[in-house]
Amino acid sequence: MITLVITSVLAGLLALLLYQRMTYPYFWVDLIYYMKLQRYKKTLQTRMQQGIITYLDSFLYQARKNPNKAFIIFENQTLTYRDVDRRSNQFANAFRTEGSLKQGDIVALLMFNEPDFICAWLGLCKLGCEVAFLNVNIKAKILLHCFQSCGAKTLVVSADLVGLVSEVLPDLKKDNMSLWVVDHTSPCDDFKSLLDKVENMSAETLSDLPKVDVMSNFLFIFTSGTTGLSKAARVGHLKAIMSMAFLNMCGATSDDIIYVTLPLYHMSASLLALGGCIHLGATCVLKKKFSASQFWKDCVKHRVTVVQYIGELLRYLVNHPAVPEERSHRVRLAAGSGLRSDVWKQFVKRFGKIKIREGYGLTEASIGFLNYTDEAGAIGRASYFNKLSMPFELLKYDPQTYEAVRSDSGRCVRAQTGEPGILVAPLTVMNQFLGYAGNKIQSEKKLLRDVFKAGDVYFNTGDLLFTDHREFLYFSDRVGDTFRWKGENVSTTEVSEVLGVLDFIQEANVYGVSITGYEGRAGMAAVVLKLDQKLDGTKIYNHLVQTLPAYSWPWFLRVQSALDVTETFKQQKVKLVQEGFNPDVTQDPLYFLDVSQKDYILLSELLYEDIVSGNIRL
Repeated sequence: MITLVITSVLAGLLALLLYQRMTYPYFWVDLIYYMKLQRYKKTLQTRMQQGIITYLDSFLYQARKNPNKAFIIFENQTLTYRDVDRRSNQFANAFRTEGSLKQGDIVALLMFNEPDFICAWLGLCKLGCEVAFLNVNIKAKILLHCFQSCGAKTLVVSADLVGLVSEVLPDLKKDNMSLWVVDHTSPCDDFKSLLDKVENMSAETLSDLPKVDVMSNFLFIFTSGTTGLSKAARVGHLKAIMSMAFLNMCGATSDDIIYVTLPLYHMSASLLALGGCIHLGATCVLKKKFSASQFWKDCVKHRVTVVQYIGELLRYLVNHPAVPEERSHRVRLAAGSGLRSDVWKQFVKRFGKIKIREGYGLTEASIGFLNYTDEAGAIGRASYFNKLSMPFELLKYDPQTYEAVRSDSGRCVRAQTGEPGILVAPLTVMNQFLGYAGNKIQSEKKLLRDVFKAGDVYFNTGDLLFTDHREFLYFSDRVGDTFRWKGENVSTTEVSEVLGVLDFIQEANVYGVSITGYEGRAGMAAVVLKLDQKLDGTKIYNHLVQTLPAYSWPWFLRVQSALDVTETFKQQKVKLVQEGFNPDVTQDPLYFLDVSQKDYILLSELLYEDIVSGNIRL
């Protein structure tokens, strides 16, 4: 009898297991990841009870726990956690003594990747200042806009970037901007040298670190969002400390050596990678800028075990000629975002058994995903457990207006499986949106109200995602007036305004087009010329060099007699995007930016074939 019962129970369990494997094959993987998330939340709660509630607190914790451990390796320098702590104290004392900075002041940081970027940032944190990270590729006009939008009254700039700041010096002086150059001497009277002051300051621990509300603002990181010029997105302390879990959730440990080549002014490098190192107590190998030829050499030299990527970075490596170091490295994990499935497969096949952990996240809000499986191309899972820990929805949208479709009752409609939908997430304590500094209109545009019931509020990511029948999530596209190229967000409005300044262009409609073998979309502009005017490609090129970073330049031009608009006079982009730059699908003259000639040249069928086949690289 007992044997029969046991046999029946075992048979039932086996049948249940078989049913689960057939119907919910990722059940246990999803559950294990969910439990890992819950463990991290408990760890976070424990740390907060111990007073470790901010990014700075986490760093100081590691400086006490592992003072002699290597924290930053940069070129021929190695700085321990204690070294960075002490040098950041010197920066804090210099800013307070010489710059009269105090808690609540907003300071803009315009610096390349280097240890003093981190030391200056942490020093400002120790004074309670809010730091605004500026993109080192921006031009003078946008630089001025960034200062004004975030409200910074102090700028800290690398010596190599003083020339850029000098272009807007008269405007900065009108705003009483205090200018500090990270050097031992000043280039002129308008700048104060910083390093000579720093090195004369005490490195002892500050006794009066400010008390911080975890729900308050920590950083300003500039993003183009879904429309318009760069916006100063507020990043709260809670968002920052949650971001520090990324590498841990990917499988990194305190024993790892993590290679960071992405710019620190981006959240990916400063919060996910550097913050992830701090959370783990790991070591960061910091590179001034990415180099495909040096990548594997650096990995071997520094015994790197984890690398951070964006999809474009890994594509460069896959396309680069072979080097001996690419098979003798110790890299076991690559963590990042924006990786196409074909590049994913090529990377793993060529460079060894490296586990890929592809994620998705936003600067403005805490909604994010991680593909903790080995499914190439997916950005995460839409399982029950994941929705339990991070609620989200994919909404049907109008392909012309990119607005969420609403039913007769006024409520939004969920997208079906396999159908791209706008990713939205309810605003909660754990998913904050602090808005854009100085831009209430654009802040409000990011919110969807009365989505499924009266009074509910969701954050609109501006991204299109879809799920497959196995509950994998995939990135589809960006909506609105932004596209992504070379790892950067490009504002079509900004580029249109720049082109519109030229005296021979009547109107410009900017959009992104896909090219086989490239991540994101390349810039393209449909332009209408003024009466009796001709296209001057050289003049356009020279104008772009002066006004926009290279990743924002339109690679293709399409000359039209008139721009297509909607009934509300909004520029039509959908058809233009679909037709791309193929000369076979339009009678409109098409042009290609030939950087070697510093001119736009006529796009022939032969040239088109060379571009799409990869013979000509962008």
